[in-house]
Amino acid sequence: MAGRPQELPQGDLTVTPRQAAMRRTRSTAVLVASLLLIIGLIAWIAIARGNNVSDYEGTGNGEEQVVQIKEGASLSALGPELEERGIVASDNAFQTAAANNQNADNIQPGFYRLQGEMSAESAVDALLDPQQRVTPLQVYGGATLMDINILGGQKRLGILTMIQQAACGEKPASDCVNLEDLNKVAADADPETLGVPEWARETVAGRAGDAKRLEGLIAPGEDVIDPHASAEEILTDLITRSAKQYESTDIVGRAKAVGLTPYELLTAASLVEREAPAGEFDKVARVILNRLDEPMRLEFDSTVNYGLPSVEVATTDEDRGRVTPWNTYAMDGLPQTPIASPSIEAIEAMEHPAEGNWLFFVTVDKDGTTIFNDTFEQHLNDTQRAVDSGVLDSQR
Repeated sequence: MAGRPQELPQGDLTVTPRQAAMRRTRSTAVLVASLLLIIGLIAWIAIARGNNVSDYEGTGNGEEQVVQIKEGASLSALGPELEERGIVASDNAFQTAAANNQNADNIQPGFYRLQGEMSAESAVDALLDPQQRVTPLQVYGGATLMDINILGGQKRLGILTMIQQAACGEKPASDCVNLEDLNKVAADADPETLGVPEWARETVAGRAGDAKRLEGLIAPGEDVIDPHASAEEILTDLITRSAKQYESTDIVGRAKAVGLTPYELLTAASLVEREAPAGEFDKVARVILNRLDEPMRLEFDSTVNYGLPSVEVATTDEDRGRVTPWNTYAMDGLPQTPIASPSIEAIEAMEHPAEGNWLFFVTVDKDGTTIFNDTFEQHLNDTQRAVDSGVLDSQR
């Protein structure tokens, strides 16, 4: 019948089109509200979590942790590690703090002492603080592995002691390398494992039990030490790097050219380093080669001092008569090992010695003036000049 609403079957009920539309609208509204509630809940959880762990407060909990910024690595790459180790609460906070610090680009590669649970801002500040950077090991030309007592009460620190100081700082951690371990590894570890170059392994292996067998194999320079590395790891790293430096000069080829083995050249270069004033390396190298060719004993006071408990520039007749593996007054040829760490300049001086017939040299004044002579008579005259100027005064 016209004008009568159409009845739709719905179970036992009859629903009009208008009622069906209203039901659909209500269902949609409920669905939308539910989705909004879920989205809101997720956002609230995320915000709550972010507020709880986005950043710590303060400068740390006092528990030291050492981190490394590697050569060529960006500061941003450090963030995830700091978060994982609990040094900062989140990488995001660290990245934000770094971006907000205009000096962050000045942070240098190296090892740094941080603490657990630092605010991101204080972590960035610590990386900019020179006091928190682990001091690099600085080996100078002529340094020796062992400490040296100088007459008069002074002490010249050896490389092994300097390694301990560079690694441990003023407050050594329990896992920090110590001098005893360094000496033991230097004396007993397998030379190949330590990175000793092939041309030095036989000699080094033959002196097992003596830490001085590694003398000369750590080149002068600046090296960053991992404070938590073992004695063997530290020495292996230093010796391996040094071997690459020495071999970059073509030490094998150049040694053959001057009539020495590479290890002999290294040993001779250590004499140059200890005997020669600045600028005279190539002349002293020539004296060494000339004397070896004669042949005549080198008779260098530096080789006498190397075997003594206390040293000074001048040596006594008694000292010069001592038979040691290094004393070139009491033995022919070169010492059995280097007596110090030779610089690249000393190595290159032995590889490319000056031209000359000199057999003698002596430093005649405290300014470092050195005279080179062909004859013993001339040398005696200049030695007296050295005595008169006080260079060869003895406190023994």
